[in-house]
Amino acid sequence: MPVHLQREIERLKKDILALCAIVEEQVQNAVQALLERDVDLAKNVEGRDEEIDRREVEVEEECLKILALHQPVAIDLRFIVSALKINNDLERIGDLAVNVAKKAVSFAAESPMEIAFDIAGMWRKTQSMLRDSIDALVNLNSSLAADVCARDDEVDRIKREIRVGIEEQIRREPDKVRPLLRLLAVSRNLERIADCATNIAEDVIYMAEGRIVRHNKLDF
Repeated sequence: MPVHLQREIERLKKDILALCAIVEEQVQNAVQALLERDVDLAKNVEGRDEEIDRREVEVEEECLKILALHQPVAIDLRFIVSALKINNDLERIGDLAVNVAKKAVSFAAESPMEIAFDIAGMWRKTQSMLRDSIDALVNLNSSLAADVCARDDEVDRIKREIRVGIEEQIRREPDKVRPLLRLLAVSRNLERIADCATNIAEDVIYMAEGRIVRHNKLDF
C-alpha cells in the first residue's frame, strides 16, 4: 500500500472511531435520561446531533477524496466503500439516540412510574454489539463481526418481551397508555441501533473477506 494511502486510511479509521464514540455516548445518555427522568441530559443529546451530522459529512468527504486521489483497489477499495456505509449507519444511530432523548423528555413529563422492563439490559447488549462491530472494523476481524451479527437475535428477543409486557400492562392500567407507548418506542429505537451495529459487522465481513452476507444469515 502506498504510504500516502496508508496514512489517509489510518486517519479515516480514527475519524470513524471518534464518531462511534460520540454516537455511543449519545445513546448512553439518552437511555440514562429516560431511566433517571433527566430532562437536561436528554436535551443535551438533542443539542449534539448537529455535531454528528457535521462529522458524518466530513468522513464522507474524506472517503470520496481518497477514492479520487488514490484510486484504491482490492481490500483498500472495499474498506473505503464499507467506510461510507458504516459512516451512514453511525449517523443513523445518532438520529435514533435523539429519538430516545425526545421520548425521555415526554416520559419525564408524565406522572412517575416504575419501569418494569429491561430497557437498560437491552441497551447494554446493543452497546456491546456496537463496540464490537467497530473493534471488528479496526482490526478487520471477521470472526468478531460474525459474532455481532449472531447477537442481534438476542436483542430482538428482549424487544419482543418488552412489547408483550407493555401490552399486558396497558390492559391492566389503561391510564398509563401514553408513558408505556413511549417505552415501547424506546425499545424499537434500541432494536434499530442493534440493526445498525449488525449492518456495520456485515460490512466488516465484506471488507475482510469480500463476502456479502446480509442475505445469508445462516452462513455465520
